[in-house]
Amino acid sequence: MSKETKSHDELDSVNEALTRSEQFIEQNQKTIITVVVAIILVVSAILSIRYFYILPKQERAQSEMFKGVFYFEKDSFQLALNGNGIDYAGFEAIADEHSSTPAGNLAQAYAGISHMRLGNYEQAIKYLEEFDADDDMVAPTLIGAIGDCYVNMDKVKEGISYFEKAAKKADNELISPIYLKKAGIAYESLKEFDKAVNAYKTIKDKYPSSMEASDIEKYIERASIQK
Repeated sequence: MSKETKSHDELDSVNEALTRSEQFIEQNQKTIITVVVAIILVVSAILSIRYFYILPKQERAQSEMFKGVFYFEKDSFQLALNGNGIDYAGFEAIADEHSSTPAGNLAQAYAGISHMRLGNYEQAIKYLEEFDADDDMVAPTLIGAIGDCYVNMDKVKEGISYFEKAAKKADNELISPIYLKKAGIAYESLKEFDKAVNAYKTIKDKYPSSMEASDIEKYIERASIQK
């Protein structure tokens, strides 16, 4: 086959492919346009939701949060939770109405802690479990707070599991020793002294510079004697 013939055949193949493509577009033009328009509408909807719905909701939620934090810091937990009936709806309302925003998420945490301070432990657990975070400070602290709620409800084993989870998630000298110590004390209350000693020794060995480590030897000794 000559080079000229080969080039001519390749050109025919390309033209044939282009023709098939043009025929496909003509035959399916309505479908293609519909799909393209649908994509444009979806993208526009996403942008509209972000700029005209989510961001304004976030701003409203943030402005509502300020007064709630003020009540919370004054230990007025009932007002912080349920509002003042005038210009503040309460953390519960903010959490429910603005759940898709960061401020609404934060309101879950405040509502949970407020309920815990009021002794409403089941409600506290409900809100604390809804809080969504993955950092190594706030998230472990709220996980530990769930443990406190369970212990206060005399569900000590459940509480210990959350203390240990909080310590593991934090994995730092500030937070982890606090919850390991809580776990150790809770184990002692169940007379599971071996596990208590293990919790205390973890503080001594893994977090020796922490505040909890400064007097952890007496806890180790106390639990060891009772083994």
